[in-house]
Amino acid sequence: MFARLKEEIAVVFERDPAARTSWEVITCYPGFHALLGHRLAHCLWHARLKWLARLVSHVSRWLTGIEIHPGATIGRRFFIDHGMGVVIGETAEIGDDCTLYHGVTLGGTSWNKGKRHPTLGKGVVVGAGAKILGPIVVGDGARIGSNAVVVKEVPPGATAIGIPARVIEAEATAQGGRFAAYAVVKDLNDPLAKAVHELIAHCVESDRRMESILAELKRLGVKIEEREAAQLDANQLNKMVD
Repeated sequence: MFARLKEEIAVVFERDPAARTSWEVITCYPGFHALLGHRLAHCLWHARLKWLARLVSHVSRWLTGIEIHPGATIGRRFFIDHGMGVVIGETAEIGDDCTLYHGVTLGGTSWNKGKRHPTLGKGVVVGAGAKILGPIVVGDGARIGSNAVVVKEVPPGATAIGIPARVIEAEATAQGGRFAAYAVVKDLNDPLAKAVHELIAHCVESDRRMESILAELKRLGVKIEEREAAQLDANQLNKMVD
């Protein structure tokens, strides 16, 4: 028991550079408090003391702002950073070494009994405000960007961003090798944004060629009807897409 407790405290130091002492973690970290409350509530739930389990969960929610249903299954070395507004549903399953930031929801999309909440593999990191909905699987080592809404399965090691979330090729870590919890990372290889940028570049090149053709026709004496047309500003369009 004490070994597991030390393990949970050590995780805080690994993933939060603001942590200074073990006493500070034990007394001032709501994510740590919520996890301890859930461990107790989960034991009571499986001992068929379900009302008492819900009461423990409710008190923990009141104290920490983190709602974890006692039926949820959570692995070892789990860390909730900041924590306010986190909601984890009854049939959610979370693997070892996962990290959730504040405002994350692991929610259900059905009122039917049975499996209706997500399953997170090992080492999954979910950024602030993200919503993962339904009985879907997020593979081992996957990353979910800030405010993403995930309604489809995410492959192992993938990064998903957007509403609805789409899988992208990205640098999943920020400076120092840490995950960018708010999805503020450079060089996101987003295929949708890439396609739009290529389309803008093609339009700009087409305009340039058209102007060259018109200029040559005028030089040859061809009468061309003048029309006012809005100029395509590539820089402005790129900023709008970004």
